[in-house]
Formats: sequence, C-alpha cells, structure tokens
Amino acid sequence: MTSEPMSADVADPARERLRRWRLVLGGDQADGTGCALSGRDAAMDGALAALYGKGDRPQTGRDRSAGLGASAPSVARWLGDIRTYFPASVVQVMQRDAIDRLGLASLLLEPEMLEAVEADVHLVGTLLSLNKVMPETTKETARAVVRKVVEDLEKRLATRTRATLTGALDRSARISRPRHHDIDWNRTIAANLKHYLPEYRTVVPQRLVGYGRAARSVKKEVVLCIDQSGSMAASVVHASVFGAVLASMRSISTRLVVFDTAVVDLTDQLDDPVDVLFGTQLGGGTDINRALAYCQARITRPAETVVVLISDLYEGGIRDEMLKRVAAMKASGVQFVALLALSDEGAPAYDREHAAALAALGAPAFACTPDLFPEVMAAALEKRPLPIPDTV
Repeated sequence: MTSEPMSADVADPARERLRRWRLVLGGDQADGTGCALSGRDAAMDGALAALYGKGDRPQTGRDRSAGLGASAPSVARWLGDIRTYFPASVVQVMQRDAIDRLGLASLLLEPEMLEAVEADVHLVGTLLSLNKVMPETTKETARAVVRKVVEDLEKRLATRTRATLTGALDRSARISRPRHHDIDWNRTIAANLKHYLPEYRTVVPQRLVGYGRAARSVKKEVVLCIDQSGSMAASVVHASVFGAVLASMRSISTRLVVFDTAVVDLTDQLDDPVDVLFGTQLGGGTDINRALAYCQARITRPAETVVVLISDLYEGGIRDEMLKRVAAMKASGVQFVALLALSDEGAPAYDREHAAALAALGAPAFACTPDLFPEVMAAALEKRPLPIPDTV
C-alpha cells in the first residue's frame, strides 16, 4: 500500500507502524491497535472498508464486504476516491476485487463508470465478456477504454518485437556466398576460428557467411490460434496486439484465428487490434481440434510456417484427433508452439495430461510473458530450441 508522506503526527516509527496496521486490519474493536484515524487516513480507510470490511454503508449480500450500494453515483464516487488515495497498480487490483466481490460487472455498462475506472488488461477482458449485452450508449466509451490499453501495450511491445524478429528473419536467410556488404562477420569469424594464424594474429575466412537478399523475399507464415474461453482473457488481449505487430512486418504473413466451440478467422481485421478484440466472444466451450483443423487446412508452405496455439488445453473436442493434427503438422515441417498463457499473471491452470502429450510429440507447452514472446517467436522462425522458462 502506498500513501502520501507522513505528517508530523505519524513521524514516530512506532506510531507509524500502528497506523499501518490499523489500515490493514480495517478498524473495529478487534484491531487491537488503539490507533484512531483522521483526515486523509480516515478517507482511505473508508474506501478500503467499502470493499473489504464491514462498515456503515449498505450491504450487497456478501459477508465480507460493506458494499458500495446499488446506485451508479456511489460507485463513481468510490472509484474517484481510490484513484485519489492509491497508485494506479493498487487501483487496478481494487477494481478487479470490486468486480468479483461486489458484482459490479453490470455497472461497467454505464458510460460514466467506464470514464472513472483505471484501464488495464483485466478490465478489457471484463468489457469484452460484456460486449454482447453492452448498450449502444456505452460501446464507444468501451472502445475508447480498450484502445487506450491496446495503444499502451503496443508502445511497450512493438519496437522490441519488430527488432527481434527482423534479426531472426535475417539470420534464417543466411547464404554461403554473400556480397561484401551482406557478410555476417560475427558468424563468419566463428565459422573460421580453426583457420586462425597466430603469427599474423588474424583469421583467414575460407568460408563466408552472410544474409541472402533473394531469400528475404520468401515470407514466413505465422498462424496465431487463440483460445477465447473466459480464463484466457488477458492472453487474448496480448495476442491481438502481437498479431497486429506481426501483420505490420512485410516479411511475415500473419493469420489470426480465435475459437471456442466455433472458429472465427479475424485476419482481415489485423490492422486494428481493437476490432480484433471486439470480434472475440470470451466464454463458452473449447474445441481445439476443430481450430487446429481449420489452421492446418490453410497451411500451404509447412517448412516456412509457425503455428502458435495459445490455450490452457482444456479440450472439449476430440483429444486424440487434436494430438494427431499436431503430430502431422510437425511431421510436415511446421514449427508448432503451444503457450498455456500469454500474460503476466503467473502460472496458469491448465490440462496437465494434454500438456504432457504435446511434450511427448516434441511440442512442449508453457506459459509465456509478453516480454518473452518475441524471443519465443524468433527461436521458432529460426528453427532452434525455444527459450522455455525455468518454471515450466
């Protein structure tokens, strides 16, 4: 918890510890601190009590919440209060807790509510899950909220992704008779170390390694196959942003497919990840086999194709057929990557049996953070071992 600098009456370390414990414990006689709050501290305590404690405000029916009341104005005031008293990271946690604990999802259908919240990936997931029931008066505000989050993600991820993948594509186009300005000197030296002449303190490059211009015209194909079940909300958001970034690279042909029990191809909307996100429908069942069948049927150059399945692997379709499709794609030369999640949320829940079965086929399934994703894609494009996190 972060608050303003201490005032004179809380400068004493012992009193400051009591003050912090009082804010954590939430007051009432049971807190045992004997510390009274006033001013800003009292206002902070009230904002916390409305969500986590039993205070004087109207109840919502949940045992451990004081409630924010049923009216939109009271929630709007509360949202404004927490943005005043807490940093953005804490505000986002409290908003998520309010949505879960107090059932505030329906209130996010009100434009004034959306204007008051601190936008993040989790809020985008909630809005997308409400997309089908969202009134027209709210949709433009919701799109503005989603666009802000998407633009922030693009600023953070796009430059590094393009740089990493451009380097990988250049390296994969390496030839042995390059022109002088196409020589990869680092790899040329490494390849000719055995020809080092001590007396001249130099390497004689008997074999040149370089980047071939002609080979660069051969596009790599990337297929993002994304599970849009409710638990994958954050992954859907990040994957849509990465899909737009990949689609902007001339040397990569990108296809983006989302699925539950049905399959939807959103490739023609990749120029705007917000359109992609509003084309998804979070929730519902999962048929990985059907989605992979759709993707497999559209692969024309297996040796130049990377398929990225982003799913927690809870398959509602035909398990054996799913595994056969993965095996067939790998046998044809496709680089197959299975990500249990594409988010910063830590270890996800997933079907361990299916993950083990994929690993046995040479396609290990692991959770991937957005920061690691460019490295994973670079390795797949270069057909080298994937940088799997140690936690897998």
